[in-house]
Amino acid sequence: MSSQERVMYYGKGDVFVFRTYQKPLEGIKVIPESGFTGRNNVIFGMNAKIALEGDFLHSFTKADNSCVVATDSMKNFILRQAAQYHGPTFEGFLHFVCNCFLNTYSHITSVQIIADEIPFESVQVAGQDGLETSPVVYRHSRNELITTTVKVARTENGNELVKQESGMKNLHLIKVKGSSFYGFIQDEYTTLPEAQDRPLYIYLDIIYRYNNKADAVYDNPAVYVPAEQVRDIAASMFHSLNNKSIQDLIYQIGLQVLERFPQLTEVQFESNNRTWEPIVEHIPESEGRVFTEPRPPYGFQGFVVSRQDLVNEGREIAGESVKS
Repeated sequence: MSSQERVMYYGKGDVFVFRTYQKPLEGIKVIPESGFTGRNNVIFGMNAKIALEGDFLHSFTKADNSCVVATDSMKNFILRQAAQYHGPTFEGFLHFVCNCFLNTYSHITSVQIIADEIPFESVQVAGQDGLETSPVVYRHSRNELITTTVKVARTENGNELVKQESGMKNLHLIKVKGSSFYGFIQDEYTTLPEAQDRPLYIYLDIIYRYNNKADAVYDNPAVYVPAEQVRDIAASMFHSLNNKSIQDLIYQIGLQVLERFPQLTEVQFESNNRTWEPIVEHIPESEGRVFTEPRPPYGFQGFVVSRQDLVNEGREIAGESVKS
């Protein structure tokens, strides 16, 4: 087995990067489902994981470290580059770091970085005329977070962006009524009752990919798709649909995301069903019910919605989205 055929990489995880007063994200497209209009980037925070590929065979088989960039050096490299990047997006920053790495270490063949946002939210404080948004105090959010993957490889024609994904992780949504689940297979293994109206609690990871990877990394707000807007489309569709299943829900969310953003080629979902277990179904003079956490086994779904699905649904013709 040659070194080119062998799986061989190493890197550094949990590289926490906090840059203050990064360039704001402005000028993005406004969509009906979202009030998101940009990020001030006063705190630009992420947890990054970097992996290098190259001919490191002797470091594994001969204890020869002559070609090894220490993982501690990788950490320092990423942190120092945060001061040199002056764009507004995580995608752009990761692309910048990958290219800098390849340009610095000629024996490295590719660099991949996966980064999850460390989100901070503004807080309201007492001002002279009532409550106002503090320009300097932020609250660490425990909610959903942006995730980004960028991989750049060395080629005969220079550094090439070979992989790019953006998305939102750990989105938790509960709809207290207006969802159903029935018509599934009934046999000797079935104990789940059919539900005409149930609360539906879902966990969602949403990953989207561009037709042109470069649209994500070159800091062009006219074509950049903010993960916050994708998140808001998911919430809006969850609200408006009478959901027959989680499978149907994520399909409809994917169609809407692709229709809003023609620059995207596909949307990938990983969803979990965390619907509460009912305890009290009827409360006198109330439409309320009592629930508890579900038992540990949970259902999950994985699905990719592509632009061809829009064509199949009659919502895209010759590459143009049909306005709804």
